[in-house]
Amino acid sequence: MPDLLRKPTGLAGKVHDITAKSAGWGYVGFGLYRLKAGQSVSEVTQKNEVILVLVEGKARISGAGMDFGEMGNRMCVFERTPPACVYSPDASDGQATATTDCTLAVCLAPGRGGHAAQVIGPGDIALETRGKGANTRYIHNIAMENRDVADSLLVTEVFTPAGNWSSYPPHRHDEDDFPRMTYLEETYYHRLNPGQGFGFQRVFTEDGELDETMTVSDGDVVLVPRGHHPCGAPYGYEMYYLNVMAGPRRNWRFQNHPDHDWIFQRDQQG
Repeated sequence: MPDLLRKPTGLAGKVHDITAKSAGWGYVGFGLYRLKAGQSVSEVTQKNEVILVLVEGKARISGAGMDFGEMGNRMCVFERTPPACVYSPDASDGQATATTDCTLAVCLAPGRGGHAAQVIGPGDIALETRGKGANTRYIHNIAMENRDVADSLLVTEVFTPAGNWSSYPPHRHDEDDFPRMTYLEETYYHRLNPGQGFGFQRVFTEDGELDETMTVSDGDVVLVPRGHHPCGAPYGYEMYYLNVMAGPRRNWRFQNHPDHDWIFQRDQQG
């Protein structure tokens, strides 16, 4: 059975440390720190570029020889306000010192030295609506391809209301066949509100070779190496997830599952 569901290793410190090697693929890494006020952490990017996402709380952040000062306005991720983020190129280092209790995500992928260290958001990130009916969800495009802020990384966060579906209709991006489709590995960092809740994510291929349905709890990470990957939020529990994607090229092109594409087509016409 593929090890696609990754539980946090504790309640404090670095609770996720997923590398491309430990995931068994070639591009995406994901780390997550839960810090108390006054705690500091540092990361050396080596061959990876990094986008730091302040999921919750405030921190002083520096990187690539630049001091970005105290950042962060969102104290609870379910406020749905835009996050403060910092990009650091490969072959640089960075440090964060929590000024309040905070949750800091570390998104990694191979860098090519094509972008300078910079702040991303919150002022230039807007909440967008996607889908209809029980497929409605709300998106913060932190670093998708319309924003030339990274060499490889594509990063976004999604809020799925209680009782709704997300990453739906099922879609995949597991072939390097641009412009029809791009190969992108992906991680989902999940949060639930209230925190004792649960959600579901299925990762499956059309030939049935891979078919895993996972119950996700608050703080879990799901790996998507290939295949379709829809999520469901039960009634009573709002779902958030932070997506990190990367592959041979920085473009997001996907194909809906042929059995379920009619849902997308109908909604497009409505």
